[in-house]
Amino acid sequence: MYTVDHLGPDHHRATLAREVREGLTATPKWLSSKWFYDAAGSELYTRITRLPEYYPARRETAILREHAADIAARTGADTLVELGSGTSEKTVLLLDALGAAGTLRTYSPVDVDAVTLDSAARRVAEAYPGLAVWAVRADFERHLGRLPRIGRRLVAFLGGTVGNLDAEARESFLRELRATLSPGDGVLIGADLVKDTGRLVAAYDDTAGVTAAFNRNVLNVLNRELGADFEPKAFEHVALYDAKLQRVEMRLRAGRAMRVVFGDLGLTVGFKAGEEMRTEISTKFHRYRLEGELTRAGFTLGAWYTDPGKDFALVLAHLPDDPPPPPPAPQPRPRRSPRAEHP
Repeated sequence: MYTVDHLGPDHHRATLAREVREGLTATPKWLSSKWFYDAAGSELYTRITRLPEYYPARRETAILREHAADIAARTGADTLVELGSGTSEKTVLLLDALGAAGTLRTYSPVDVDAVTLDSAARRVAEAYPGLAVWAVRADFERHLGRLPRIGRRLVAFLGGTVGNLDAEARESFLRELRATLSPGDGVLIGADLVKDTGRLVAAYDDTAGVTAAFNRNVLNVLNRELGADFEPKAFEHVALYDAKLQRVEMRLRAGRAMRVVFGDLGLTVGFKAGEEMRTEISTKFHRYRLEGELTRAGFTLGAWYTDPGKDFALVLAHLPDDPPPPPPAPQPRPRRSPRAEHP
């Protein structure tokens, strides 16, 4: 197993501090959803994926189980690169399919969290003897140009994570991703689809309150990492669907007026009673929208996979086929020698 770190030991805290200053001094306030995933947050998210209201993980797994062999056959990939790999739980379906096709040589998980990345990479390496595992600690929004360039690659971006990017960031991400690929490489993107508003909101506001705990846990992260003095119980979990932007937003709403001090930043942030800060966006897609964004970014569409209820989709895309080589330039006909002309 190999590990490459493009972030360094101070990246996590420095990036968190910068984004907190930017987001919590903005109007309206916001935080990036990337900060949910400390050890407690990852455990809560695992619980979320098992809730009856939270369909995306189950639908995506079912689609992969049914179509992984076709994905392997269409791509012929010998290297699987997974962006935002997390625990790599669903990855085994693609690894098994590529292995059965006889092409698999390398797996490269890419994630910002060093502990989760190392644990998942070691687990895969133990489960697949002979598979080269190249773990890359990197931010997929900043380091796409540093992805491993080994063999014929399939870049997987699963879990509906593409929907956590707003439209502008998504356009930039897709164009940069396209620029890193070579002829023959493919990309597989998981996306949640537009559906009944009640089902969408329920997936982010379960009756057991697990998602609410997951949302509030980001305040524990800020308290621990930046010396803040948030009272998580003073904030209400909010989930709503913005039909115009076609996305679910999670927010935290202040139950009273308060001032939060970030001891390590020399920063004080005031909240009015009822004021909200956005902690996550999750865009939902119609097929034409996602395929249109991929086409505009320079991809050629390969296949669209979905479940019977059309809740979730996986789209397979690749670079446009190389244009045929131009015909050779006309060459002057060689002149015959006098002897050939007059035998």
